[in-house]
Amino acid sequence: MSDNLTNNCRLEIVDSIEQDRSTDSVENKESTQTAESERIDELNRRIEILSERLSQSQRLSAIGELTSTTVHEFNNILTTIINYAKLGMRHVDKTSQKNAFEKILTVANRAAKVATTILAAAKNRKQSLEPTNLITLVDDVMLLLGRELNKYKIVIERYFPQNAPEIMADGNQIQQVLINLLVNARQAMKNGGRLILKIIHDEENEMLDLTIRDYGCGIDENELPHIFDRFYSTKSGPDETGKGGTGLGLAACKEIIEQHKGVIRVESKLGKGTAFTLKLPTVIRAKLIELQQEKEN
Repeated sequence: MSDNLTNNCRLEIVDSIEQDRSTDSVENKESTQTAESERIDELNRRIEILSERLSQSQRLSAIGELTSTTVHEFNNILTTIINYAKLGMRHVDKTSQKNAFEKILTVANRAAKVATTILAAAKNRKQSLEPTNLITLVDDVMLLLGRELNKYKIVIERYFPQNAPEIMADGNQIQQVLINLLVNARQAMKNGGRLILKIIHDEENEMLDLTIRDYGCGIDENELPHIFDRFYSTKSGPDETGKGGTGLGLAACKEIIEQHKGVIRVESKLGKGTAFTLKLPTVIRAKLIELQQEKEN
């Protein structure tokens, strides 16, 4: 009987030890999983911070690339103002002076518009989607890039509907996309050429489609699947104006359009040109998406 008690005690001790080991193992496993989860959360926070910094850097880079163009634009405006001011001073008749003042007022308003557009694009703010006129955004970008496109003998053809619905967008970010795509189009046509800007209202899907079509060098079909990858570029480096070649532009464009619940598509053929199409939800579509997301949550 003593032996039985001893054996039973031994079994109880062994069971107790095994239970302790099992408990320790579970606790260690849970502790390891918790630590791993915390490390993943920390890495995700760092990635989010770095992504935000990269986006800011890309926006500032786009603005920086416009600096030389904007300086030349202001120089032309100042030259016009000075010349018409001199003309008004030389002619004492009221008609000539009135014409001179009207010209000065026109170019001064243009200068104010350029400055306002640049300042708006330079604002460092979080994404804020609001009803936005896409045609107005295109016009503002053309105001900034018009001189540069004319310099390189780019002929603009516009096909816009009269009553296009507004899109739900962050105007500054969409302008960043447009600037990038228009500069790419200009670089693809080194000897000048046609640049088509076309907006279509897809009423069935409540999307606004903006196509930017150049007739430049085109993109090789082997490179086409990679053009939206970060740091991938078909260019050897920046051009003579200091623009492009980093491999960040199109990746940023894709990210911005997808944040707007939109789609960016590309068609290209070597020697024939390239067409980028931005499909952006109208205000109606954006509200429907928002309601659907609320139901799912």
